[in-house]
Amino acid sequence: MKYDNQLRYAVQIIETFNGEMPLHNWLKNFFREHKQMGSKDRKQASEMVYCFYRLGHAAKDSSAEENILTGLFLCNHSSNEILQYFKPTWNEQIGLSLEEKMAIISHPLQLKKIFPWTDQLSDNIDHPVFCESFLQQPDLFIRLRPGFQNAVREKLNQHSIDYREISPECLAFANATKLDELIELNREAVIQDLNSQKVGSFFEIPHNSSSDKTRKVWDCCAGSGGKSIMLFDIHPGIELTVSDIRESVLANLKNRFQEAGIKEYHSFPADLTKQNTKSKMPYASYDLIIADLPCSGSGTWGRNPDSLYFFDINEAGRYQAMQKKILSNIIPCLKKEGVLIYITCSVFKKENEEVVDFVQQNFNLRTENIELLKGYDQKADSLFVARFIA
Repeated sequence: MKYDNQLRYAVQIIETFNGEMPLHNWLKNFFREHKQMGSKDRKQASEMVYCFYRLGHAAKDSSAEENILTGLFLCNHSSNEILQYFKPTWNEQIGLSLEEKMAIISHPLQLKKIFPWTDQLSDNIDHPVFCESFLQQPDLFIRLRPGFQNAVREKLNQHSIDYREISPECLAFANATKLDELIELNREAVIQDLNSQKVGSFFEIPHNSSSDKTRKVWDCCAGSGGKSIMLFDIHPGIELTVSDIRESVLANLKNRFQEAGIKEYHSFPADLTKQNTKSKMPYASYDLIIADLPCSGSGTWGRNPDSLYFFDINEAGRYQAMQKKILSNIIPCLKKEGVLIYITCSVFKKENEEVVDFVQQNFNLRTENIELLKGYDQKADSLFVARFIA
């Protein structure tokens, strides 16, 4: 009866959730309204729901109950109470490879339907591998800040926290690892995805791009500020400007910068799709502009698979139009020989290569480097980066 109730709750969640807010926020409200659910019930229901959404658009071919159990089987590698109750034969074979599991299930599941927009993908993405990546939760990554690498490792080792060392500055953890009470986040280390860290290799500023001793850098859609902090660590002498359309984000950024030891910077709110923002800028032109622009977020959907399930492919065109407007308004703010870094966390060609084509056709910029940073085969996010020189 307990497991029947847990499955019933999971189905109820799937049938009532419409994707208009992030699933983790919606679940908090649902559990608040269903106080009869114990902590284990909440945990089991959450896992079942997330496993359902990890099947992406392939989950639209069968009943919610069947997809939940199939998702649990394909996404897990250790024994599961729910599967033991409903599908004991599956539970006994849960440690098998994905290929072997697919041969066992009677579900007419097609993995290629998890992400159905094959023809819309950026170049060189392995569609079958990309689809399979949704069946596992990405890792948690941190970037160790200069001067704190040894101290952070010592803390982790003292508390027997398991981690993988990707590089001297990058460590990977199981996604549920709690670090906030162990490490001084933002001061000692920054929670930052593997490929968000790799973007730092694009942040070189040509020395001849500025006649001033202090190079001026603008993170125009700063968001949570992770790339700004990384930029500060790479180029500690820069004069930093950050902007975002949301003043609440800039308020949060102020607190984060304080924790990170960034005391001097410029900040202003701006809707960069409009042309009247230049008057708010502290400078007329910049040596480096980081344009990590609003996008579908499709390269991060392994972390929030509900976004995959509810995505309307027509939205990619809307994002592209927004990206073109923003780029058209910020490119005139580049100094001669200044650098523009265009970034998305998208895997759609419409938001990536097609936007690069737009820049090449409409502005006198030289394309120095273009790269899709694949994360789907590393339990990480996938990002697209293009570096232009004015």
